Amino acid sequence: MDFKNKKIILGITGSIATYKAPILAREFIKLGATVKVIATPAAKEFVSFSVLENLTQNPVISNLFDERIQGKGAWHIDIAYWCDTMLIAPCSATSLSKIATGNCDNALSCVAIALPKEKPLILAPAMDFTMFEHSTTQKNIDTVKNFGAKIILPDEGELASGLIGKGRLPEFEIILTTVNDVLAGSQMAVFNDTEGRMQYAPTKLQHNDSRGVLHTPNAIETKNISHLTNKKILITAGATQEKIDDVRFISNYSTGKMGYALAKVATQFGAEVTLISGQTEIPKPTVSNFIQITTAEEMFEAIKDNYKNQDIIIMSAAVSDFTVVNKVAGKIKKQDISDDYSIQLKKTVDILKWIGENKTSSQFVIGFALEAENEIENGRKKLTEKNCDMIVINSANKKDSGFCGDNNTISILFKDGFKDGKLQLQNFETMSKEKCAEEILIKIGIVN
Repeated sequence: MDFKNKKIILGITGSIATYKAPILAREFIKLGATVKVIATPAAKEFVSFSVLENLTQNPVISNLFDERIQGKGAWHIDIAYWCDTMLIAPCSATSLSKIATGNCDNALSCVAIALPKEKPLILAPAMDFTMFEHSTTQKNIDTVKNFGAKIILPDEGELASGLIGKGRLPEFEIILTTVNDVLAGSQMAVFNDTEGRMQYAPTKLQHNDSRGVLHTPNAIETKNISHLTNKKILITAGATQEKIDDVRFISNYSTGKMGYALAKVATQFGAEVTLISGQTEIPKPTVSNFIQITTAEEMFEAIKDNYKNQDIIIMSAAVSDFTVVNKVAGKIKKQDISDDYSIQLKKTVDILKWIGENKTSSQFVIGFALEAENEIENGRKKLTEKNCDMIVINSANKKDSGFCGDNNTISILFKDGFKDGKLQLQNFETMSKEKCAEEILIKIGIVN
């Protein structure tokens, strides 16, 4: 993630989460950005303006008539054109309302309304969950989205009130990633129109998806997941086990964490999830349909029984490639076998290939490719041979990638993903597996 030479207005409001603003500003600055802070008067009750001014080396603008900012006349227009984007984090219910209704009675809302269309406005609402869920707040969110603003929806968790609900300012990783993606998709090229006036045009390919939503490659609204509401999603997770005898088996190091994260996030996004799970020590999640299996054959049978009515199929389980030909009842005794005792194996069914051959034109299939070398090349081969719509690739040899850990480092290959817009391959920095799940599910809405 690189914000070198990027100019960011950080708007802060009267929210308990405002205490995080200096840290957020510092993160942008560490990544190369120039940051100017615009604050509502109420924000001063929650954070020191002196701290923000020392961090950013710029005055905090709060008073519309601050003498320090009057040198260029219409200062609000000057700074609106200066920035590459304006992020308001946290955005209180009051400030959201002012922006939605065009109330320019403070510096923050004044600049937000003054932004040229080509300058993205990103809002991260943060408040108690009853305020966030109120119909007025939701109406205001819809209004600013219709104006073109990007919304980073709040996280769910313990709030300042002591209650549990959706309203927390998201983790910095989500905020930084969203701003980075929005900027990547909103770079503008300057040209002169026929009358010699300076105009702006997007340099990235845009398209309307099947729902009429305008998308720019790499520019996403974090958790814009209406495409998953009430969708039926089948997810496989965990490791299969192939019996040798009654106490031994062939398996792998999969923990099931990636598949379970996908099931959790998909359920939060409103999907009806069927989770077919191999062996894992993770507690059973809350999903619409949970199916426990042990072997690759049991996985295959469960998929055949459930795949037809699914809209999306995500194959994240680590299915054994081989099974034992002659399984032994009881326990193989060491004294009963020779020093060179061998076990005959046979291939298991290639389940992903079978799904690719049997899926309908309306089904969207995602495979996973854990590779030890030539990851992208092998992933692209798997995408084609298995007739997938998307492949999630990670490495068996890299830190924070693949099995066991809580984090993952993924790349996503798209079968039909903006060939001219170059979204066919997207690489990601290391993230938690839950954040990886969010990115995967969001990307389905962009390309499907």
